[in-house]
Amino acid sequence: MAEKQSVIGSGRVIHSKYEGSHKKLICVSLCALVGALNFGISIGYSSPSIPSMIKRGVLSKDEGSWFGSLLTIGALLGGPLGGWLIEKIGRKLSLTVLSVPFSAGYFIIASASESYQCYFGRFLTGVGSGMVTVCVPIYIAEISTTSMRGILGSCVQLMITVGIATSYILGMFFEWRWMANLCIIPSIVGGFVTFFIPETPRWLLIKNRKTDALASLQALRDLHTNVIEECREMEDGSDPEEIVSLSEIIKKREFFYPMMVVVFIMIFQQTSGINAVMYFTVSIFESAVGDFAYTATVIVGIVQILATLAAVYLMDRAGRRKLLQLGGLIMAFTLFCFGLYYTLTSAGLISNAFLKTWLPVLCLTFFIIGFSLGWGPIPSLIMSEIIPTRCKGIAGSVAVVASWGSAFIVTSFLNLRSTKGIELEHYLFLS
Repeated sequence: MAEKQSVIGSGRVIHSKYEGSHKKLICVSLCALVGALNFGISIGYSSPSIPSMIKRGVLSKDEGSWFGSLLTIGALLGGPLGGWLIEKIGRKLSLTVLSVPFSAGYFIIASASESYQCYFGRFLTGVGSGMVTVCVPIYIAEISTTSMRGILGSCVQLMITVGIATSYILGMFFEWRWMANLCIIPSIVGGFVTFFIPETPRWLLIKNRKTDALASLQALRDLHTNVIEECREMEDGSDPEEIVSLSEIIKKREFFYPMMVVVFIMIFQQTSGINAVMYFTVSIFESAVGDFAYTATVIVGIVQILATLAAVYLMDRAGRRKLLQLGGLIMAFTLFCFGLYYTLTSAGLISNAFLKTWLPVLCLTFFIIGFSLGWGPIPSLIMSEIIPTRCKGIAGSVAVVASWGSAFIVTSFLNLRSTKGIELEHYLFLS
């Protein structure tokens, strides 16, 4: 059966499935992605800041390790908070609200004179980070067209990597206090720009606000797009019933199975050791390459951006599963090589200056490439794609808690290595 066509005022015949120009959609998505940028800045902030804080006497070496890990504690609270907010006040306002803990956290860190103040500020940025991992992917998925969902979903991780690289580069020129002051700026910008973006049409339909959903679609799509038909399709695919509870999710396979798939993918993502590497990149490199540590860290940050760009291109061509498999193999091999390097170096078996400088840099760089190709962008994309709309808030929160809980266990294990006699190379082998 031939699909319908519609004629717009200019006489232009438009296919009913025609998506039109994506300019509006991309602009709105970029506003939402500022949250992911702030998340990345928070991840990367600790790496160059901790050595600076230790040097200035604000934190001791042990306190510096816990400062990095406190982001995961805040995120454990921020994940469920974000899941609750997106159901209660909507996807758009949740993106605006998450800028508050980022701004407050960096303000407290910038004005801190004691370690507990730094801890509290880092905890607040963790709350914002946890909210981002729920709110941003779901918002992007719900406003995207079918053809753009994979690309825009991958851009969440891309913006995180841009944020990480931004922190690494700032760390070469500024000490921790000035860095915190500068990090307040994108936090405030994120809250401002998201206040003006439209709510997702799917959430509006769930709330029985069809007129608002049509207006939202019109704001997101090309002027020549038939938003009435798209809204009708969304309405047919959405469930007007009330949002399900956690107990109902556990009882019903159609909710429980996709939630558990996402939970395990999130756990595997964190147990790769990625956050421990990102939080302490400078410290890791200092023990391996000395004064070259900051430059090596910036190299890693830039490579991560480039690898994530490659993942954006390959996402819909190679498929999610193949990229996860490829990325996992690369990470496993490079971590083994990195751990072996430390073992051989400590035994005095590697003395060549070139190898001692570049081998650890190459190992960590290829580890980041493997992560960025698969295990970086894909988990959050899968979460937004396979969890049913009715339980996205609750199920997404459960997945994020599992993710950040795993991240805390991994980073805490690294913090305790000095008191338990666990060396860095052993940690890398276990990852």
